Amino acid sequence: MRKIWGLAVLSAIHSTAFANTNIVAAQCKDYMQPENWKPLASLPKHAIDIVADDLELQGTDSAEFSGNVVINTETMSLEARRALIDKKEGLLSASGPLLYRDQFTKVHSNGLFADLNANTVSLLGAEYELTDQQGRGGAEKLHASGSKISLDNSSFTTCPADDPFWSIEASSIVLSREDGWGETYNTVFKIMDTPIIYLPYFTFPIDDRRKSGLLTPTISSSNKFGLELITPYYLNLAPNYDATLTPRYMANKGFQLITEFRYLTEQHQGKIGVEYLSKDDSEPQLDDRYLVHWQQKSYLSDKWRAFVDVTNVSDDNYLTDLTSEYANETDTQLYRTGSLSYLGEDWLVDLKLQDFEVLGDHRESYTALPQISFRTRDSYELVGLDWDFEGEFAYFQNDALPISEASRLHLEPRVSFSRSDYAWSFTSEARLLHTRYEQNIDVPDTEYEESVTRTLPSLRVHGQLNFERSTEFFFEQGTQTLEPQIQYLYTPHREQSQIGWYDTAKLQDDFIGLFRARRYSGYDRIAEANQFTVGATTRVFDSSNVERFNFSAGQIIYLESSVKPSEQLFTDDTNYNALFAAESMLHWHKRWYLSGGVQYDVDSKELVQSHFTLDYKGDDKQLVQLNHRYVNDVSDYEIDQVGLFTSLPIDDNWQFVASYHRDMTANRSVESFVGVQYQSCCWAIQVTANRQIETNLNQTLTNDEAVFDSGFSLKFVLTGLGSQSSGDASKLLQQGIFGYRRPYFLNK
Repeated sequence: MRKIWGLAVLSAIHSTAFANTNIVAAQCKDYMQPENWKPLASLPKHAIDIVADDLELQGTDSAEFSGNVVINTETMSLEARRALIDKKEGLLSASGPLLYRDQFTKVHSNGLFADLNANTVSLLGAEYELTDQQGRGGAEKLHASGSKISLDNSSFTTCPADDPFWSIEASSIVLSREDGWGETYNTVFKIMDTPIIYLPYFTFPIDDRRKSGLLTPTISSSNKFGLELITPYYLNLAPNYDATLTPRYMANKGFQLITEFRYLTEQHQGKIGVEYLSKDDSEPQLDDRYLVHWQQKSYLSDKWRAFVDVTNVSDDNYLTDLTSEYANETDTQLYRTGSLSYLGEDWLVDLKLQDFEVLGDHRESYTALPQISFRTRDSYELVGLDWDFEGEFAYFQNDALPISEASRLHLEPRVSFSRSDYAWSFTSEARLLHTRYEQNIDVPDTEYEESVTRTLPSLRVHGQLNFERSTEFFFEQGTQTLEPQIQYLYTPHREQSQIGWYDTAKLQDDFIGLFRARRYSGYDRIAEANQFTVGATTRVFDSSNVERFNFSAGQIIYLESSVKPSEQLFTDDTNYNALFAAESMLHWHKRWYLSGGVQYDVDSKELVQSHFTLDYKGDDKQLVQLNHRYVNDVSDYEIDQVGLFTSLPIDDNWQFVASYHRDMTANRSVESFVGVQYQSCCWAIQVTANRQIETNLNQTLTNDEAVFDSGFSLKFVLTGLGSQSSGDASKLLQQGIFGYRRPYFLNK
């Protein structure tokens, strides 16, 4: 028997009231309901569809249904043995066992009573579960009213129902759809059915909105810190700004407070971090230790941008002693800058204030206050040539250096002629580089001069051919290209020893660097040049036009001995003549990637640099990388290191990660790391151990004096109580001195 009543019914149990925020692990798919509830497609709007074996009318406004009762509305369905509906009063009662369902929830109960006019429902002896998210539990009484659900003498867990690893049992659980959070009163937290802790009150998320609360703590131990406990607390201050307070206890050092404030407005986004340690027990001679970090990006208008990035520490060894997420512990300089950019229709202008905090015994840097650079946005065509212009004004200051103050004005007009087609390209350009220096020299009898003007032209001619053919060498229906190129560069000699070094450094001499117009960044040194550079690149693309192989090689040929780098003693760095550079990539399979490069001085027959990477990326978080790098001179040290990264799933729940780096010159390990993670649908644990060489910026240690720090860390996550699951354990490999980096796959 079927009856349809024109009575508006609102579902009393709303999906968002149980909307758990946590990511469902792949292991949980067997515990979730595969299908979601859907209303009857043919049901009229604001109507109730009732099917039952028997119907007994009680006047004109009430009816009692019995025997396999099925009630459907737009927002819910109910299966019960017996149901009574009072249309006039808007009341519904049902007896069970019964099954209640809406779009996201499924409830087994002994009885139901609903006030349809007040939009409230009560279920007795309820066993509930979520149909598209993790979460289930039981309640002596479940009461729903509007956007809020109350569970009396109830339980909650995200684990499988048969054997939950963890659960909470409370005298009352309140779930608020409006607030997105759940509250529990008189709660006992259990692990494996064993009571662990009693909490009079706490909250947890039921959707993706943020709320203040304790985040996942981390417990670790190491030689440096001793026992370490980190307990972050999140403060949801407003929709557009928040903060995190992180007490950090270190047995060997003391108590540190780490704070971070984040903000977001229509024009600005940024964060401010402060780390403070009042007394370091392991360094009693030091005063209080701190770090301050401020980073902000501002979009002031369509034409104006601003950026701030400032980090300051109390002492040189702060990062190596205490570590921080705002800088790497191997950094020897802290970058501090503020910039304002103008993006006009004709000009691009950058105003920058820049400073470096030098850590340890390293070369002092200059403060640039200010540094204004400008250039034309587009080239202007005149008599068949392209004309553009760029320049810069900078004021440098450092009282600790022989030149305490200096101003630099650089003007650089350029004219070029370029033509290109699919099979070839040609570019010729001429520049006039004019630079004016005013220098305040504090040290007598130096080669520096107070006023220096340097003007010199520069000529560059570059041509490239592009050949292409079909090939079956690597892939069927593949395509191979050959791209030979040649460049001539001429810059006359100018004496520049009377100019100080302010913001200029030697550029990398890789394959791309062979074809640069300059050897140095900045304008303080412009290298003499009279040279040809020849090189070629060949590439192989598969039938889908994906680049699978490339090889590039080139060499600089100097036409005069005086223009060789070794003859231009601009810096104390080692210079190389007749430099040959090559690099290659082989991506023969979607999971395998091989890349490498080499720089070689043909004159001295000396290897300058080399690098090699073999990478495997499989399904299900499988990752293996083998790498090697060599540099023959870095601050008078030879770098020869090999490294290994691996991440291997053991089964659906367990994953193993490890990394190892070894210094072949010193014949010792530099860093080793191993970790294992267990992750189920309702809890996860990470256990890691590491050993790495310690850095001391205040002294230089020999190989025999190197000190190592060893430690382990434990991270425990309960999915569904506000902590995010740890996810991909391979992300652990991005930590440490040598972080894993995925090779770049280039598509045509």
